Amino acid sequence: MARKSNTSAVARALRVLIALKGHTVYGLSNKEIANAINDTPVNVSRALDALIEEGLVDQTYTTDQGAHPTYTHSIEVLKISQECFTEHELLRARLNQKEKIIRGEG
Repeated sequence: MARKSNTSAVARALRVLIALKGHTVYGLSNKEIANAINDTPVNVSRALDALIEEGLVDQTYTTDQGAHPTYTHSIEVLKISQECFTEHELLRARLNQKEKIIRGEG
Protein backbone atom coordinates (compact mmCIF):
# COMPACT_ATOMS: atom_id res chain seq x y z
CA MET A 1 0.00 0.00 0.00
CA ALA A 2 2.76 2.48 0.89
CA ARG A 3 4.39 1.83 -2.45
CA LYS A 4 1.27 2.94 -4.31
CA SER A 5 1.09 6.26 -2.45
CA ASN A 6 4.80 6.84 -3.12
CA THR A 7 4.21 6.14 -6.79
CA SER A 8 1.26 8.54 -6.77
CA ALA A 9 3.37 11.19 -5.04
CA VAL A 10 6.17 10.77 -7.57
CA ALA A 11 3.73 10.88 -10.49
CA ARG A 12 2.09 13.99 -9.05
CA ALA A 13 5.46 15.72 -8.62
CA LEU A 14 6.36 14.90 -12.22
CA ARG A 15 3.01 16.27 -13.42
CA VAL A 16 3.73 19.48 -11.49
CA LEU A 17 7.13 19.82 -13.19
CA ILE A 18 5.51 19.28 -16.59
CA ALA A 19 2.76 21.80 -15.81
CA LEU A 20 5.42 24.44 -15.10
CA LYS A 21 6.80 24.07 -18.64
CA GLY A 22 6.50 27.43 -20.36
CA HIS A 23 6.05 29.28 -17.08
CA THR A 24 9.68 29.63 -15.99
CA VAL A 25 9.62 33.43 -15.84
CA TYR A 26 6.41 34.23 -13.97
CA GLY A 27 5.43 30.81 -12.68
CA LEU A 28 2.04 29.42 -11.77
CA SER A 29 0.05 29.59 -8.56
CA ASN A 30 -0.85 26.48 -6.60
CA LYS A 31 -4.43 26.78 -7.88
CA GLU A 32 -3.29 27.10 -11.51
CA ILE A 33 -1.10 24.02 -11.15
CA ALA A 34 -3.94 22.09 -9.49
CA ASN A 35 -6.25 22.98 -12.38
CA ALA A 36 -3.59 22.06 -14.95
CA ILE A 37 -3.00 18.59 -13.50
CA ASN A 38 -6.58 18.01 -12.33
CA ASP A 39 -5.65 17.56 -8.68
CA THR A 40 -6.37 19.28 -5.39
CA PRO A 41 -4.41 22.30 -4.14
CA VAL A 42 -3.54 20.33 -0.97
CA ASN A 43 -1.95 17.53 -2.99
CA VAL A 44 -0.18 20.06 -5.19
CA SER A 45 1.19 21.78 -2.07
CA ARG A 46 2.67 18.49 -0.89
CA ALA A 47 4.30 17.90 -4.25
CA LEU A 48 5.60 21.47 -4.38
CA ASP A 49 7.07 21.17 -0.89
CA ALA A 50 8.99 18.05 -1.93
CA LEU A 51 10.14 19.62 -5.21
CA ILE A 52 11.30 22.76 -3.40
CA GLU A 53 13.15 20.65 -0.83
CA GLU A 54 14.93 18.79 -3.65
CA GLY A 55 15.86 22.05 -5.35
CA LEU A 56 13.75 21.48 -8.46
CA VAL A 57 11.16 24.23 -7.94
CA ASP A 58 11.49 27.80 -6.69
CA GLN A 59 8.77 29.75 -4.92
CA THR A 60 8.48 33.41 -5.91
CA TYR A 61 6.00 36.12 -5.07
CA THR A 62 4.01 38.31 -7.41
CA THR A 63 3.19 41.83 -6.36
CA ASP A 64 -0.08 42.20 -8.25
CA GLN A 65 -2.98 42.35 -5.78
CA GLY A 66 -0.82 41.41 -2.82
CA ALA A 67 1.96 38.94 -2.35
CA HIS A 68 0.83 35.62 -3.80
CA PRO A 69 3.29 32.77 -4.25
CA THR A 70 3.97 31.37 -7.66
CA TYR A 71 6.17 28.43 -8.55
CA THR A 72 8.78 28.09 -11.27
CA HIS A 73 11.39 25.60 -12.38
CA SER A 74 14.55 26.11 -10.36
CA ILE A 75 17.95 26.95 -11.80
CA GLU A 76 18.84 23.27 -11.25
CA VAL A 77 16.09 22.18 -13.66
CA LEU A 78 17.28 24.77 -16.16
CA LYS A 79 20.83 23.40 -15.81
CA ILE A 80 19.55 19.90 -16.55
CA SER A 81 17.80 21.24 -19.63
CA GLN A 82 20.93 23.08 -20.77
CA GLU A 83 23.06 19.95 -20.31
CA CYS A 84 20.62 17.94 -22.44
CA PHE A 85 20.79 20.59 -25.14
CA THR A 86 24.61 20.65 -25.00
CA GLU A 87 24.79 16.86 -25.32
CA HIS A 88 22.38 17.00 -28.24
CA GLU A 89 24.58 19.55 -30.00
CA LEU A 90 27.68 17.38 -29.43
CA LEU A 91 25.87 14.38 -30.86
CA ARG A 92 24.79 16.43 -33.88
CA ALA A 93 28.39 17.54 -34.48
CA ARG A 94 29.67 13.95 -34.27
CA LEU A 95 27.01 12.72 -36.69
CA ASN A 96 27.82 15.52 -39.13
CA GLN A 97 31.51 14.61 -38.92
CA LYS A 98 30.76 10.93 -39.63
CA GLU A 99 28.53 11.85 -42.58
CA LYS A 100 31.38 13.90 -44.07
CA ILE A 101 33.75 10.95 -43.69
CA ILE A 102 31.22 8.63 -45.35
CA ARG A 103 30.85 11.08 -48.25
CA GLY A 104 34.64 11.28 -48.53
CA GLU A 105 34.79 14.92 -47.48
CA GLY A 106 36.67 14.53 -44.23
